[in-house]
Amino acid sequence: MTAMAPTRTEPDLSYLLDHSSHVLRTQMAARLAEIGLTARMHCVLVHALEEERTQAQLAEIGDMDKTTMVVTVDALEKAGLAERRPSSSDRRARIIAVTEEGAKVAARSQKIADEVHAGALGSLPDDEREVLVRALNRLVTGHLETPVEGPHTARRARQKTT
Repeated sequence: MTAMAPTRTEPDLSYLLDHSSHVLRTQMAARLAEIGLTARMHCVLVHALEEERTQAQLAEIGDMDKTTMVVTVDALEKAGLAERRPSSSDRRARIIAVTEEGAKVAARSQKIADEVHAGALGSLPDDEREVLVRALNRLVTGHLETPVEGPHTARRARQKTT
């Protein structure tokens, strides 16, 4: 005798969010690769331009561990897009400074990110687009703001960026 699968009473929100996030990340990665960047490199450049930030602060924003952050900044330095410099406010800290060329690349990468996001949202009618964005913002600032810590906690999602 075969057991019956349990009846689903709610939409599979985990699948819907995971799948859409996965596809969006792959689209973003492909588009950023056209200009020689990864999503992590884009994240570091854009957020380092906003204000003086240390490598640790940028790692937190981009949800990167220390090793990944070092590799990312090394790649940005090698490409001449960023450099490590002493902080103007804490001589013990080092900040990631974006070069002039890095600022140009960051502007291009932000345009790409905006296009990828607009493409995804553009597949919806205007009224649904606004409702989706409002609902997702409400979830990530409300019920889904803080992950539950446990013995096998899943990787934390990237910080909200504007």
